[in-house]
Amino acid sequence: MYNMSKRLFFVATSSALFLGMATVALAQYKSPHESTSVEVGGHKITITYGRPSQHGRKMIGEHEPYGKVWRTGADEATTIETDAALDINGLKVPAGTYALFTIPDPHSWTLIINKTAKQWGAFSYKESTDLGRTKMEVAKLSAPVEEFTITMTPAGSDGFTLKLSWQDVEVSVPVKVNP
Repeated sequence: MYNMSKRLFFVATSSALFLGMATVALAQYKSPHESTSVEVGGHKITITYGRPSQHGRKMIGEHEPYGKVWRTGADEATTIETDAALDINGLKVPAGTYALFTIPDPHSWTLIINKTAKQWGAFSYKESTDLGRTKMEVAKLSAPVEEFTITMTPAGSDGFTLKLSWQDVEVSVPVKVNP
């Protein structure tokens, strides 16, 4: 009986310690996390992402290299959740929750909508689970953006412009809501 009590105490203590460490790990993201939303025609679209900062580093093209899949933020993969079908520059996206990745390039970025919404960064990313890809326009900013920022600006009664801004770059793509 004494050994069983000892084992039970060990299991309970180990479990509590593990849960405590997991909670602390989740609370210690290096980048703040944010959700941004837009409502179009009574439909809500929400993007949730980590917001890394430059901290004096050259991020796009170096830390986040050109030609490679990027999680488009920090920590977990950025997600887009929509309660209506979307048309993202010709890419048809049914209502649901998806991971949002990009491939940076000096002249034209690629936006990737991936069916595996819950994943850590792009470490487990598989092209075979892409819903699809579309091109994004690239513009140089006149003033640098320290912290990665995603915005969705209404455009007409049935759409919005998705913009990603960081460093001296802003990439954008038109989105139409198809209820």
